[in-house]
Amino acid sequence: MACATVIKGSGNVFLDLGFSEEKSAGLMLKSCLLQSVQGTIKKKGWKQIEAAGHLGIDQAKLSKLLAGQMAGFSIERRMHFRCLLGQDVVVTVRQAPRGRRRGTVRAKVDKVSV
Repeated sequence: MACATVIKGSGNVFLDLGFSEEKSAGLMLKSCLLQSVQGTIKKKGWKQIEAAGHLGIDQAKLSKLLAGQMAGFSIERRMHFRCLLGQDVVVTVRQAPRGRRRGTVRAKVDKVSV
């Protein structure tokens, strides 16, 4: 039996898959926002048609969103969905720590209450 080599990830799966820093940061943010929309809809127990009504989209588009298809839903649109679901979206910009030339993009979602 061959031994598998395990390599510790960077914390950003998209960067680990070979996307550029810029592209992986955007994908990470989109993914986090997508997961939080999915989680909120699930916690509220809404059917797709009901959730689509709250988000102002048709059921077919919501189905794609819930299936994880990220194309067609910009970061701005996903943030707008969060607001429509009754949640605040907060963006913080700060200086990168000394010793690091470039900043990073991170997303944090607080626990969703219904």
